[in-house]
Amino acid sequence: MELDGKVALITGAASGIGLGVARACLAAGMRVAMTDVREDVLSAAAADLNTPGPVLPVLLDVTDRGAWLACVVRIEKELGNIELLCSNAGVNLVVAAHEATYEDWDFTLGVNLGGAVNAIRTVTPRMIAAGKGGHIVLTSSVNGLFTGPGAGVYATSKFALVGLAESLRSDLRPFGIGVSVLCPGPVQSELFESTPAVRPQRLTATASRPVVPPGTLRSDTAIFRTAPTGEEIGRRVLEGVRRNDLYILTHPEIRPVLEARAAALLTAVPDEPVDPARIAASQVLLDTTLYTSR
Repeated sequence: MELDGKVALITGAASGIGLGVARACLAAGMRVAMTDVREDVLSAAAADLNTPGPVLPVLLDVTDRGAWLACVVRIEKELGNIELLCSNAGVNLVVAAHEATYEDWDFTLGVNLGGAVNAIRTVTPRMIAAGKGGHIVLTSSVNGLFTGPGAGVYATSKFALVGLAESLRSDLRPFGIGVSVLCPGPVQSELFESTPAVRPQRLTATASRPVVPPGTLRSDTAIFRTAPTGEEIGRRVLEGVRRNDLYILTHPEIRPVLEARAAALLTAVPDEPVDPARIAASQVLLDTTLYTSR
């Protein structure tokens, strides 16, 4: 995908991965619309970009379906048709799935999954109508590929995004629109600080626990110090968009976990003769094209 001069919409763009993607898009000569629910942080981030390229900060709560259309219409009016959609806004909680409150579930699924659904439902029909193709990136996580204790609520939303991206890629191929799913590991971002800051008052009841002990700065932890920056992730995202990659991964360290999970899945396949009648009846379900072609 040629990016120079095209319009990108990035949600959750005031910090972390979203801001890194915005920087990468501007460096590629794109016209960039940045959205976030934190108006002051968004304005500061847009001003800090200090670029001659067009940057449009737009206040947007990705869970607010009524606000989405107005946001997109404004972007189209001021920058042009959206050709790269990066649905990146997200929140994270550390809480056992069986202990999470209903509010924990509603908040996390509403932003992480619902925000992506709203983005797709609003932007994709307009991309198709414009007839110029395009690309969509959904930000999932390594916890959309494998998981562990304390990540159940977050992983539920991120696993859903992987499935959504894979299916959407098949749906949009005839229209020349590519779809990638970004599955980053730990990143130097403000995710755990921004999560409580954007949580609505009506959803404050929580069973989540702090990521780091009280009195400890996350920037002082080993996992933060060794993590890539949002700018590094942003460059990887655009590399994946240009290649039309299905998966955009960021951490080679996850290979053993992916291999173990894949092995567990294959081991669970019944060791029985394949039924030709089932194959004939399920050709659509058994199509490997999604995973074997760009």
